[in-house]
Amino acid sequence: MAIYSRNVLLSLAGGVLFALYILNDFSIFQTIEAFFSLFTSLLSEAWILKTLAFAILVGSVMELIERSGGIESFVYFVEKKNSFINSSRSALLVPYFIGIFIFIESSITSLIAGAVGKPLCDTQNIPRAKLAFVCDSTSAPISSLIVLNGWGALLLGLIATQIESGMISGDSVSILIESVMYNFYAMSALVVTFLVVWFGIDIGEMKKVKPQNNHQKYSKTHPTSMGYMIYPIILMILFVFLFLYITGEGDILKGSGSSSIFYTMVSTLTFMFIYYVGSKNMSAKLYTKFALKGAKKLFGIAMILLFAFAIGRVTSELKTGLYLASLANENLSVYLLAGVIFLLSSFISFSTGTSWGTFSIMIPVAVPMAVGLDGEVALAIGAVISGGVFGDHCSPISDTTIISSMASECEVIEHVKTQLPYALISAFIALLLFLLFSVI
Repeated sequence: MAIYSRNVLLSLAGGVLFALYILNDFSIFQTIEAFFSLFTSLLSEAWILKTLAFAILVGSVMELIERSGGIESFVYFVEKKNSFINSSRSALLVPYFIGIFIFIESSITSLIAGAVGKPLCDTQNIPRAKLAFVCDSTSAPISSLIVLNGWGALLLGLIATQIESGMISGDSVSILIESVMYNFYAMSALVVTFLVVWFGIDIGEMKKVKPQNNHQKYSKTHPTSMGYMIYPIILMILFVFLFLYITGEGDILKGSGSSSIFYTMVSTLTFMFIYYVGSKNMSAKLYTKFALKGAKKLFGIAMILLFAFAIGRVTSELKTGLYLASLANENLSVYLLAGVIFLLSSFISFSTGTSWGTFSIMIPVAVPMAVGLDGEVALAIGAVISGGVFGDHCSPISDTTIISSMASECEVIEHVKTQLPYALISAFIALLLFLLFSVI
């Protein structure tokens, strides 16, 4: 419905209502009551409120950076003064490598890659959809490969649960490291994205999208200081590490992602107020005006995220993932095990828009399947991780997809339709590798 109507919010609301209609024995009145109860429950959870606040505050940060002249100064420095960015390839390689090196949190990765890449792509007449593709194709994949973050903490916990139950034996860290080596989708997505950027490959819907024609917007000849853009971005990176350390009580892996990104945005905005007003870049009144204007721009994105959380909750209550897993477990050959787990995890993740939810559903299912068929446990877990990343990468209701669209100022459905062919190529490569490694 989202792809057909191009209205994500309406489509999510319809999906939530239909799911609640099934859950409440097809009673209209109970469905309406359950609808309001669901959102009351969601809005009472601290992590959801912090994530929604993050989405809104991102708008304030981006608007302020743009109004400060920091983006114009950055473009002037890299394009005109030093000629670092002189082609479509070099303009897209910057957000690509930002996505590779900032692996601590997928949302922050997309945000920073989008903030830096947007003016560079505009000056080189690159469509925003292609920037959104690069941001999205690096954030979730790299976060699932270099697991010194919340992804690693969740996966370690799920593997440890299987060890404690006696289903498997060994050390959870060693099993996780081995499993990540089989994260073929993330690896193939990074390689495919690099090749697309390097050779300028446009396929499918990507051929039809047009650039924003914002070159004049960044053609300032007497820039202020690119520090107005660079310093807030550097601080965002440092603050994420700091708050993950604080919320994890000294252990970054145990830190709260939702709390960390929320505190990061609040701290960054505080710094920007002191820096911008103190350096007379803008008055306190103008700062407030631009911050509110930016927040207003992304309120709609926050609503999409809220409904995405809602549909994730109701599909969990419907036990969709467990049902599909039970079907796949019947008459399954060990040689097809990893491939089937990957496809099943991909379907669940794409349908629910959550990689972490997919991990939570599928690892307790995949590990017993591997043990029962005398298959490779690490390969099965790697297939779950890959499938979860696929959905997180390209589902129209995934928070990573939504935030990548937001950071690049690209429509969510346009982003989904343009990047899906590339994601499917990566998925096909991953599937072949899972089948190959199941045999050898």
